[in-house]
Amino acid sequence: MKNKGRRLTLADVAAHCQVSISTASRAISGTPGVRADLRERILATARELNYQQPSTLAGQRIVVLASARSVVDYQRNQFTTHVLYGIQAQARLLDLTLEMQSAPDRDSELALLEAAAASPEVAGMLFLAVDDEVVLAQARTLGKPIVLVNGDDPLMRLSSVAPHNRSAAAAATQYLVELGHRRILFCTNPGRRTIARRREGWLDSLPQEVAAAHAELIVEVDEWTPEAARAGIAARLARGDDFSAVLCAGDSLAIGVVMELRSQGLRVPQDVSVVGIDGLPQGEFLTPALTSMHVPMRDIGRAAVNLMREHVLDESYTARRVELGCVLVERASSGPFSGSRGPA
Repeated sequence: MKNKGRRLTLADVAAHCQVSISTASRAISGTPGVRADLRERILATARELNYQQPSTLAGQRIVVLASARSVVDYQRNQFTTHVLYGIQAQARLLDLTLEMQSAPDRDSELALLEAAAASPEVAGMLFLAVDDEVVLAQARTLGKPIVLVNGDDPLMRLSSVAPHNRSAAAAATQYLVELGHRRILFCTNPGRRTIARRREGWLDSLPQEVAAAHAELIVEVDEWTPEAARAGIAARLARGDDFSAVLCAGDSLAIGVVMELRSQGLRVPQDVSVVGIDGLPQGEFLTPALTSMHVPMRDIGRAAVNLMREHVLDESYTARRVELGCVLVERASSGPFSGSRGPA
């Protein structure tokens, strides 16, 4: 029951849920370490009691700048959609105002930076999948907090939140190696630093004798689409069937790889195992259902908002890089090396 005449505190929420204040704080701020069911119960209680997280950002805005790359991703495979859900949910919880902006090119991104710098109401900016070094260089001089979402700053002047891409790809590759696979293709759309780290993780876990000639196992495609992946894997098959597994840098590519392998009469996973990285929901509907490293997309969005809030409220805040762990979800598209075709 609400206590009239007194502002509800975090202690009230904690007492109502019969948890410690620190647990309630972690749940509401999105900090790891709270069970999912307990977090949802605490959040529901906070909403029911109309608890408002203390904030000095009232009346100010956080600009969410979506790069052209992230807009294309939003339209095609929904990774950005789930990150945005996390951003919006956490912003509502913290009573922050978001202003959504998209930028089709570098000039547009630079113009939005200038506008944000000049506006006293803009407290900071969240950059979705912004990698352009010219834009990052300008962002480092903005004088307002910027958090890169699904990206990072190589100079560590800007804070960032992303999945731990290198360890995710390394774990997926090690999983395939433990199933007996040796020659594991890596299908990727190169360009972004985050994706380069997935390539590094794949290489980290390849058997040593295979890693020595890893260049012949890389399949590069020019778009994050199943169609591009189909063309890429078809061209690679035309050069030889000297592989028994494919790790894809994204689930959208893995879907195309599975489709093309099956169209050419190859069985998945009996002939070729396929693993993706992202954990997009549509992977469950693939035939066979896609094994994938699940990226906590909504948690990335929540963590970015929390990082922004801490940044804005602390003038001495030091830029930091937050990387979230990923978990393998094993489904039917992967299996043991059978030796039915080509070398392991």
